[in-house]
Amino acid sequence: MRFLFLTLLSLVGLQAERPNIVIMLSDDLGYGEHQHLNPDHGKIPTPHLDAIAASGMTFTDAHSGSSVCTPTRYGLLTGRYSWRTTLQRGVLTGGKSLIAEDRVTIGHYLKKQGYDTAIIGKWHLGTLYDGKHKDKQVPVGSKVSQGPIERGGFDLFRGFHHARQMDIWIEDQTVTEHLPPVEMLPRLTQEAVHYISSRKKEDAPFFLYLPWNSPHSPVVPSPEWQGKSGLNPHADFVMQTDDSHGQVMEALRAAGLLENTLVIVTSDNGTSAPTSKLPQLLEKGHHPSGPFRGSKADIWDGGHRVPFLVSWPGTVPQKSQCPDLICLTDCFATVADLLEKPVEENVAEDSFSFLPQLMGKASENSREEVVHHSVEGHFAIRDERWKLILCPGSGGWSTPKVRSALKQGLPTEQLYDMAKDKEETTNLASANPEIVAALRKELERLIARGRSTTGPKLINDAPIVLEKWRK
Repeated sequence: MRFLFLTLLSLVGLQAERPNIVIMLSDDLGYGEHQHLNPDHGKIPTPHLDAIAASGMTFTDAHSGSSVCTPTRYGLLTGRYSWRTTLQRGVLTGGKSLIAEDRVTIGHYLKKQGYDTAIIGKWHLGTLYDGKHKDKQVPVGSKVSQGPIERGGFDLFRGFHHARQMDIWIEDQTVTEHLPPVEMLPRLTQEAVHYISSRKKEDAPFFLYLPWNSPHSPVVPSPEWQGKSGLNPHADFVMQTDDSHGQVMEALRAAGLLENTLVIVTSDNGTSAPTSKLPQLLEKGHHPSGPFRGSKADIWDGGHRVPFLVSWPGTVPQKSQCPDLICLTDCFATVADLLEKPVEENVAEDSFSFLPQLMGKASENSREEVVHHSVEGHFAIRDERWKLILCPGSGGWSTPKVRSALKQGLPTEQLYDMAKDKEETTNLASANPEIVAALRKELERLIARGRSTTGPKLINDAPIVLEKWRK
């Protein structure tokens, strides 16, 4: 009996040491939308995001795994670049899950470590309704398969699949109701607050993944937020998104969980120029990408350099910054490092831990380069200083697009010195052929090995075309 008591006591102690984990992922919220990251040209008040930044660490050179939605979400949950899958460009609209049945996600991993796991928000990684692909009309009562419960490793799901189905509310594996898109963000916020409020300190630790629907289109700020920014509806929606972050943090504080919760705040890619009405924002002095060139969908940094905040009161230093290169795929390895439970060799193969940086220590295995990918599937590789782009133009939606750039005779290789030219204005490729060759060789190596981390060679899910502009 004494042995059993001591064993239970040690387990309770271990459980108390493991932090809860909350990841809040905005949808189309660019680097420059956080006012603290863009003090000179950020005209949208974001007091709650600014407060989260002040409470912990801001990574100033963080990148999403892609400049669009689905592939970034895949990378965040699996620790693997999405361009290794069959999705070589664009996003999913429905159908079978991009996450293979045998693929281990961060949700699966944390469940194995005794965590309760929940997703409240946007999935966008493929689902079937009653075993079929349905893009828009989905009746109440439809059964969801290949979604977060089956493929994500989550115990609980509240939310929707993707933007064109934002009127469809799913609970676990069932469509339970239809609701106006304007109600989606308030509903997600309410569900997140309720989930946190229901937790008790003696409960198992939890992983809460909150992929918001905002400020992605449809741009639908609630009536009480309409006109608040004085800029346009997108800016109003950003303010409402900021408020949702604040409500989650307050729920953690009210539940007495804040000091034992690791909170990560980031975005899936840059701001969408079409839906944000970018010219209108620029005219009013607001630069959604901050100092960076381009926006959502592009291979330039405005497409994929994202805000990345980490708060863990009492553990992560307040008001700290880290200039190290990181990617959203790195969340998986960081969590595994934190729990001191290594992943298997074929799991999280493009994930590097940034836990040492959070603890104010030098990392022995930090990320040395990151691979960027645009909406059209164009590649770039970036090390600490240099960035090589293997296409002409933006690689996405900004001007000049790839076809236009080809017609103009623009270079098919772009090389930028990011230490001196973060705006990507001066192409140095022709003057530095040896750097171009070295970066290209490294990119080819990373593709061929099927992984970025050390370990045995793995196989990509599909052939990979390095220079798609040639087609």
